[in-house]
Amino acid sequence: MRIRRTRHLLALTALTALALTACENGTGVQDEGASQPASSTTKPTAAQPTPATDATTDAGTTTGTGTGTTTGTGSGTSTTPAKNPPAAAAGATKAADDTDPANRVTCNGSNTKVTAQTLTRPLNHMLLTVTNTGSKMCDLYYYPALKFDGAQSVPPVDEDTQPQAVTTLAPGESGYAGVRLSAADGSGEGGTTSKNLTIYFQGRNPGSDGGASAKPSLPAGGVYYDSSLTVTYWQQSMQDVLSW
Repeated sequence: MRIRRTRHLLALTALTALALTACENGTGVQDEGASQPASSTTKPTAAQPTPATDATTDAGTTTGTGTGTTTGTGSGTSTTPAKNPPAAAAGATKAADDTDPANRVTCNGSNTKVTAQTLTRPLNHMLLTVTNTGSKMCDLYYYPALKFDGAQSVPPVDEDTQPQAVTTLAPGESGYAGVRLSAADGSGEGGTTSKNLTIYFQGRNPGSDGGASAKPSLPAGGVYYDSSLTVTYWQQSMQDVLSW
């Protein structure tokens, strides 16, 4: 029993020494029945793409950044050039403002046609018609100054016929004035017959010279007038003259 116990102790001593030697050499004894730790191999995780940050420039270029960034340019915006106004046609001129007195002229014998027509109603009256034959607006100022042959003065005007505005004629339009030749009741004096009539036009200022005079034709037998001879202001409407 003692010999067997001694051998057992010697065996334990040898095993202990062997274990200490293995530890000092960095090696160890592996028990074939012992479970080994699982070999852990960590696979690299694929990088997740970072959401691209778009930056739009004024030129319409969009840039994306992040993992696997791709940069591209394109026409993100469309710029339409400002339209220039069409060039004025060659030789085109601005229409004249007819309301500007500088663009109008005075009606007179050089730019109008004047006629004289005797009337049966009103009795012993005559109608003067002035038609603008020019290319500009013209103004008939105040009233006609009449001169029958042999007369010493021009007849007076009936102030009750003064219009609210100057009679203005566009090209082709007509203005009118009435002439009372004699009194219907025979109360007039110094009656005479005339075969010639001259009409003088007034300018912008009362009594000023408006330009060329006119000499309308009278009936073949002439016209009779007396001291009742009177004229109206120039009128825009013929009816205003016929109702005088």
